[in-house]
Amino acid sequence: MTRGPVLILGAKSDIGLAVAHCFAALGHPIQLAARDVGRLRDDQSDLALRYNVAVSLHEFDALAIHTHDEFVMSLAILPEIAVCAVGVMGGQTPADPAAASHILRSNFEGPASILSALGTRFEARGHGTLVGISSVAGLRGRASNYVYGSAKAGFTAFLSGLRNRLSGRGVHVVTVLPGYVATRMTEGLTLPAALTAHPSEVAVAIHRAVAHRSNIVYVRRIWWAIMAIIRLIPEPIFKRLNL
Repeated sequence: MTRGPVLILGAKSDIGLAVAHCFAALGHPIQLAARDVGRLRDDQSDLALRYNVAVSLHEFDALAIHTHDEFVMSLAILPEIAVCAVGVMGGQTPADPAAASHILRSNFEGPASILSALGTRFEARGHGTLVGISSVAGLRGRASNYVYGSAKAGFTAFLSGLRNRLSGRGVHVVTVLPGYVATRMTEGLTLPAALTAHPSEVAVAIHRAVAHRSNIVYVRRIWWAIMAIIRLIPEPIFKRLNL
């Protein structure tokens, strides 16, 4: 069976590379897209040799939204699956407008722009799957990370709208809500082992979601229950919690 190419946006991230390995192992050609993508040449060689698949590199800047249509048009082969692993954690810096803007643009504006451009091309073709990695942090604003959380909330809403718009057009949209993931982005944080996934676990969940045409995916199911409880807490009580 012919397996279509998989485009990974934000391919230098731990999750992006884990997704590349997961799909390459199943025989999919891989398109790695990132800023300064030449730094992925060793990964390109490793993936190609290890899994005997074609692996290409593509320069991509999520924040340069004016280039996104041109980027999609430049792809020699339009992918069958596109996974957006773009994002930054950032600190809770509401008093620093530039830092807050970077977090908002990196986690919402850039990812939404490129998936919109890809969605238009997929819709014209009549098939394809778009995968956006959002976060459970977007399900309710918390004092500790509401700048990051609000960006992810916007991205989750965008993915929901895109999924509904493309429904019936042959294009499926998957929203991934990983919870904690042990990556370079969370290095230095004390994370509970029972709630923390490995990048390879996220990759497997993404592949399963694509195969089963799932809509919304919690990488570890326990996060569904945790966030269901958090969303039910009345606001007067929630304000007093240290979350």
